[in-house]
Parts: sequence; structure tokens; C-alpha cells
Amino acid sequence: MAAVGGRAHTGGMDTEALFGRSLLTTHDWSVADLDTLLAVAAALELLDRAGVRTELLPDELAYAMFFDNSTRTKSAWAGAAARLGMQPVIVDGSSTQVAHGETAEETGAMLGMNAHALGVRHDLILGEGNSFMRDVLRGISDYLAATADPRVVPVVNLQCDVDHPTQSLADLLWLREHFGGDVAGRRITVSWAYSPSYAKPLSVPQGVVSLLTRFGAHVTLAHPEGYDLLPEPMAWAAEGAAASGGSFRVTHDMDDAFAGADAVYPKSWGPLALMTERVAANRAGDGAAMRDIEQRALTTNAAHRDWICDERRMGLTRDALYLHCLPADIGAEVTSGVMERFRVQVAREANKKVYVIMAMLAVAKVPDLPGRLAALAGP
Repeated sequence: MAAVGGRAHTGGMDTEALFGRSLLTTHDWSVADLDTLLAVAAALELLDRAGVRTELLPDELAYAMFFDNSTRTKSAWAGAAARLGMQPVIVDGSSTQVAHGETAEETGAMLGMNAHALGVRHDLILGEGNSFMRDVLRGISDYLAATADPRVVPVVNLQCDVDHPTQSLADLLWLREHFGGDVAGRRITVSWAYSPSYAKPLSVPQGVVSLLTRFGAHVTLAHPEGYDLLPEPMAWAAEGAAASGGSFRVTHDMDDAFAGADAVYPKSWGPLALMTERVAANRAGDGAAMRDIEQRALTTNAAHRDWICDERRMGLTRDALYLHCLPADIGAEVTSGVMERFRVQVAREANKKVYVIMAMLAVAKVPDLPGRLAALAGP
């Protein structure tokens, strides 16, 4: 547990195995490790809400590169770093030398010279984002080893083509709070929903289904034909369900997915064939082809305007909790009435990401973290 009587509780935490770790997918971490990370996040949240300063990493540089637009995740990274006493620096990835041919390993080495932690968002092109992050980590690690530099510089995935681990862990933290500490046995639906704005990445639904199944949830994935997820995270979801006693199923009927659900997560993503087609256009630097693919994706989306989270569908659930990573397309993904009902809840869900990122940086970089947290919590 992370709290007793509303106070931070650190007894029993063993963070030693997490020291020096990076977070590139939740699948890289064991369930026990993720449980520890979430316990730290919950403890840090309680300290923060009690007004306790948690400057565990003073005067260190927390650098983050974003190759895609972001509001909530940029804010969460900056908020997490500042609460730990770090100096957050956020840059547009297109302004880096990557655009001029610098390799990911070289980028990692350059940043590893000065940064004390690195966040990366690189989510738009299948097959590129997560591999880029792993190459950046390799560049940092090789530089530190070659220079006998003892600093720990973790890399945190702030969304890639495969996973969005800080988001899915924030979702799990919020679900645990809502359901009294556990999601095991809960029926949770992750559903595609219509969006007219742009072909969104696959990584949020992939991250959520591959994480929640590992904690005993009964997860249903719903989407129209053609909106499949990548095979690897689908396999992770099935494996997680088998190991945890949960379950995982796929349906192409949104009503079926909502029936009897305890929580619903209706979220748009792009059609897999067109998202795959975009890879070649991006590598060729063909902007006209990229724009054409995007328009075709939106046209394909428009054939499924009836995939909306509305009051009727919410009535099929067991008074389900509505989740979204935000921003939601109101009137397309979700009706204004449903969103208004859950406006405060989705904001609280989003705010959990601050504490997940804080926890990730703290477990990776702070020796004797349980002792440090206990000292902050006081007698």
C-alpha cells in the first residue's frame, strides 16, 4: 500500500531493483516492479498534496524531446521534474540535429553529456519511435561507460508507436483509486471511437490493453474492421491475461463491448493499413503522400461516425467510469453530456501522469528511496 490514513506510507517498498532503469515499455518491467513504481507514485502524490517539498534531485537537468504535439504530457514532465527539484527543458524534436542526419545514438551521447534524465515522444510513424528511444538510450549508456561517468541518465518513453507507458500507468493508478485498490476482476472496455481531427497513434490502446490484462482485469478491445492493433502488444495482452487470471477479447460491436463494463475507454486511432502505408511515405520524405494518407484515414474514419460514447451506450454499462487520455473530440468520440459528467474525473486521471513520471525518475536515480520518502513523510 502507498497510503495509510491519508499519509504517505513507504514500508515494504523495495526500489533497489529499479535503480538505473529506463521505461521504454511497461512490458519490459515485471508486474512486481510496476507495483513498486505505482506505490512510489501514490506516495509522492500524497506528499505533494500535503504540501511537502519533494526535491530529491536538486539542480539536475530533465531534458525532453517531443517529435509530436503535446500539452498534457509536456506539462506532466515539467511538473514532475520541478517537484523533484530538477530543471525541466522541453524542445521540439524537429529543431534537433536529427532532422539533419544525426543518428539516435549520437543524439543520446550529446544529451548524455549534460542531461540527468531524458524524456522522448516519438509516436507518429510505426516501427520508428520505440527503436529510436532504444538507440538514444544506447548512445547515452555508451557515452557514460566510455567516459567512466557515474551519472544515472534514465530514458522515459513519453509516447511512441508501440506504447504510452506513463499514460497507461496513470490510467491504472486512477482505476485503482476509483475501485478501491485493485482492478482484478473488473470489466474494462477499450474501444475505438470516431474522430474527424487526425489519424491518431495506436499506442494508447496498445499500452492500456497490454498493461491492464497483467493485473487481472477482464479487458475487451472493440474496433471496426480494419482498425487492428499491432501484433506484438496484442500478444502481450493475451499473455498477460493468461498469467494474471484476467481475460482479453476482441469485438467489432461497440454495444457488445460496453455491455456490463465497469470502465470504458473510447479513443480514436488510425486504420492500421494506412498507418503502415505512412511509414514508406515518411521515409521517402514525400509530404504530398503523407497528406493524402491522412485524408484517406479521415475518410475511412467517417464511415464509422456511429462509434461514439453516448448516454445510451453508457446506459449499457454497470455505471461505468469513463476514461480518456485527452483531448477528446467532443461530439465525435464522446457526447458533451457524457464528457460533462466526467470532466473532473478525467482531469484527475490526467494528473496522475505527473506522479508516475516523478516516480519513474525517483526510482531510477535516488538511492535508498524508501528511506528518503519516509523522512519526508515524517513520524
